[in-house]
Amino acid sequence: MTEKAFRLEMPRVLRSGIVFASPHSGDNYLGSFLDRSILNDLQIRSSSDAYVDALFAMAPKFGAPLLAAKVPRAFVDLNRAPDELDPALIRDVPKKAQNPRVASGLGVIPRVVANGRAIYSGKLSRQEAEDRLAQYWHPYHRQLKQLMEQGKRQFGASVLIDCHSMPHEAIGEPHLRNQRKPEVVLGDRFGASCSSEVMDQVESAFVRAGLTVARNAPFAGAYIAQTYGRPSHNQHAVQVEIDRSLYMDERSIEPHGGFDALRRVLTDVVADLVSMGQDQLPIAAE
Repeated sequence: MTEKAFRLEMPRVLRSGIVFASPHSGDNYLGSFLDRSILNDLQIRSSSDAYVDALFAMAPKFGAPLLAAKVPRAFVDLNRAPDELDPALIRDVPKKAQNPRVASGLGVIPRVVANGRAIYSGKLSRQEAEDRLAQYWHPYHRQLKQLMEQGKRQFGASVLIDCHSMPHEAIGEPHLRNQRKPEVVLGDRFGASCSSEVMDQVESAFVRAGLTVARNAPFAGAYIAQTYGRPSHNQHAVQVEIDRSLYMDERSIEPHGGFDALRRVLTDVVADLVSMGQDQLPIAAE
């Protein structure tokens, strides 16, 4: 299924309550957007989770859906609340209580990309912002909600694997001398968006595949994890951040020789997770 807001790849047979989604890998840079921006083609892609949807493209073959945004994060950020509008960018938006994401330019309609580089030279109209939400934000979230409800209905519980990538420089140095830097950071908002049992199983799938995993630092999960993670209602959400340096050159934003190797590793992870979602998910007591 395809529409302008997202691409949805469904399996022939749904075999699991696991849902894979990639909200920040969209690469449809509309001409009207590029014309408004003061950034060059490379700069405007710098905050994208480029190729993450391709890394998880095998999910439907194992029996799980894959939902991927089509428009880029710099155009509309699907991992923000729809009311996180930036008065510094959008006209006629009243100033609210301090929101650190909005204040830094990373609201639902971003003002900046990576390293704080401004996207526009002036402001956008409130109507333009609302149109973007209506055309792209709301359809994506309606579809995601439907997938999560379908998984829970058929399998008793659903788990969102919210797929992202992180700059290598975002990963701090290990605390212990012989400790490896994490290659994957799993975020469950410190237990609020996912039960400990499900989180343990998700982490185990990545560890069994040979990846080094950390939890909730430096990324614990944002709007999507907060909204779709309801462990007491048998609905879980885990944000997955993968070190970009594993699969692409972060300067040119092009895949390098490690891309295929990582995709093979993630194939094992996806197979493991889908199997987990068939009949091994703990169900909360009514």
